[in-house]
Parts: sequence; C-alpha cells; structure tokens
Amino acid sequence: MDADAKKTALRMIPYGLYVLTAAGEDGTVSAATVNWVTQVSFEPPLVVVGVKADSLGHSLIKEVGSFALNVLGKGQQAQAFAFFKPAEREGQTISGEPFRTGETGAPILENTPAFVECTLVDTVEKGDHSIFVGQVVEAGVSQQPEG
Repeated sequence: MDADAKKTALRMIPYGLYVLTAAGEDGTVSAATVNWVTQVSFEPPLVVVGVKADSLGHSLIKEVGSFALNVLGKGQQAQAFAFFKPAEREGQTISGEPFRTGETGAPILENTPAFVECTLVDTVEKGDHSIFVGQVVEAGVSQQPEG
C-alpha cells in the first residue's frame, strides 16, 4: 500500500472540529480538539469519539464515565488551536475559554455554537486511540448553523 495515498485518502473523509471535555472527581479537567466524531443512533441518541489512549481525557472519561463534545463553528480556529496543547484550568476558564459545569460534570464551553453531553456506554480499545460510545443526555444550541 502506498503510504502517501493512504494518508491522503483518509484525510479526505469529512470531519468537523470539536473540543472534547471531561472533569475528574477531584476537579481536574481535560479539553482537547478532536475530529473523529460521528452520530451512530437516533434512539437512543448515541455518538462515538476517537480519543488518544495515552491522553488525560482518555483516563478521565474512563474514571467518571462521561464527557462533553463542544461543537466548534466557523471562524473558531483560535479555539481549536487553544486545545491542541494540554489544557490549563484557571477558575472558570480552560485555556482562556470560559466554561460552566454541565449536567454530567463535564465542562461546557460558553463560546461554542452547540454542545452534547454524554454518559459512557461502551469502549473499544484498539491501536493508539479508543472509541468511546456515549449516550447523549443533554444538548444545547446557542447559535444556529449557517447555510
């Protein structure tokens, strides 16, 4: 298999950008930009997200059994870049972005167009990422999508 062709073909799969957040019982938070996300069921409402196995978010999600996906919108490149490196919590901000605590305890970023909060219902651990299946228990939209 041609490695460059494989890489190019896989990068052509359309993705959105999200900030995956989780909080530990001790108040530790994790926030990371992710793009391996999809909806897998309407009833019950289920989503899946790929999470790097050696990340803080991975261990927190396994610890508490919940997470949030904060949907990034057009023009939010700065927010995406802010969460490419380890997140730092300062009061009610993570990496400079204000948040509130969601129903599951996961941080909900205040300046994103939408979010979903999930409880963990299944995990598939393969390769360098795990797939977390989450049941949507709360969702919100603060800005209607364009187009």
